[in-house]
Amino acid sequence: MLNKARGPEKGVDYKTRTNELRQTLSALQLKMKEKQLPAIVVFEGWGASGKGTLIADMIKMLDPRFFKVTSTLPANEQERRYPLMKRFFEGIPEYGKLSVMDRSWYQELAVAKIEEDLSRKEYDRRINAVNTFERQLTDDGYLIVKLFLHISAAEQKKRFEKLEEKSSTRWRVTDKDRKRNKHYDEYYEQMEDMLKRTNTEICPWNIINAEDKQFARCRLFEILVESISAALEADTIYPPEADVTRLFGMKPTPKLSEVELTGKTVEREVYEEKLKEAQSRLAKLHGKIYKKKIPVVIAFEGWDAAGKGGAIKRVGAALDPRGYEAVPVAAPDAREKARHYLWRFWTRLPKDGHITIFDRTWYGRVMVERLEGFTPPERCAMAYREIDEFEKELTDCGVVVIKFWMQIDKDEQLKRFNDRMNTPEKRWKITDEDWRNREKWDQYEAAIDEMISKTSTVYAPWTIVEGNDKLYARLKVLETVIGRLEKELKKHC
Repeated sequence: MLNKARGPEKGVDYKTRTNELRQTLSALQLKMKEKQLPAIVVFEGWGASGKGTLIADMIKMLDPRFFKVTSTLPANEQERRYPLMKRFFEGIPEYGKLSVMDRSWYQELAVAKIEEDLSRKEYDRRINAVNTFERQLTDDGYLIVKLFLHISAAEQKKRFEKLEEKSSTRWRVTDKDRKRNKHYDEYYEQMEDMLKRTNTEICPWNIINAEDKQFARCRLFEILVESISAALEADTIYPPEADVTRLFGMKPTPKLSEVELTGKTVEREVYEEKLKEAQSRLAKLHGKIYKKKIPVVIAFEGWDAAGKGGAIKRVGAALDPRGYEAVPVAAPDAREKARHYLWRFWTRLPKDGHITIFDRTWYGRVMVERLEGFTPPERCAMAYREIDEFEKELTDCGVVVIKFWMQIDKDEQLKRFNDRMNTPEKRWKITDEDWRNREKWDQYEAAIDEMISKTSTVYAPWTIVEGNDKLYARLKVLETVIGRLEKELKKHC
């Protein structure tokens, strides 16, 4: 790919052409705001290829309230405690805004492969993670423009030497820069591999010959104007729903109507004894996963009044409060609505050795949002694959994902609703929305069956908790968490 970057043509006034394109780009930003088109412009390339200069030229004519420029440095110690793509998902722009990246997630690929001695398996995994990340964003309507500024080894060396001539610019050339230039051919080969494997139809690479600076400037504006104009004119076309059962290893689970709720009870005296024992075991396991730096996500879904809060309370009581967080998930706020729906969950993930408990989760996309019409049905259908990919990325990064569906029958729910209505200190727990959702029980049950069948994977299976008896349900949750953590710790022995 790199050797196919075309150079300047004779007789072309690139300076005049660039000025015309600048004006066009300035006008396009207004249309992007109107259409709520979010865009990410990624600048990659060789050291001294002119990324900083081109970024400065690009933003001169833009409204500073419309864009944000980010310089991506190698992950620091704190960032390395989270899944690889977290810091990049956190930085995606709001709908209608522009993010300009001086280097990006691609620093975790080719450069890391050489300088951090990544295994081939981990390198391949990161390639897949990046391609998935970019596809999920473009499926959500994001425009991603990827630019690679290419110069030869000789030209790079020449520019380094020029920078070193002046004391004011000498600092810009580091020992690492000199080493990379010395081993240019090795980096070239790895860059070429990375570019080819991430040059997708939806997010292609634009290779810019940057040896002639005026030509490179003109090509930058040509690419931006062409890409943004095409995105603004394109109709919204949702890709067909993916067959997740072919893409991921699935773990069969029963339909909710097949779950036997009767007989799943426990006496209070037995419960108290087992609860104390289970919480003691879980407390010890929490200390062990902290030492082993194993992050854990525990996700709770279930019918209204099914006992999620009670189960979460019993799990939390066994944990060191410094090492876990319980996150209640309500309807998205304005900031959350302005981005990809998974953004608000990526931003709340635990660092290594810590636990995050979600009281409701990303599965709202295929339940409430789907049944209440908050999101187009075609977009909701795409979520099964996105969710499976999200959880796969977490588990590939070492996160233990434990998912619970709290199951009760319709009669038990009505009983609990009435109890809340008749108990002043519990009345805040019942809302008009709970009653409305109850009227759609059959619709929700069908949606939940589909959700569980399409997202119960071998790496993040669902556990259905029989919840008509709260005491039984709480013990099953605790015992399941204990079992999963013990199994994970055995892998780290």
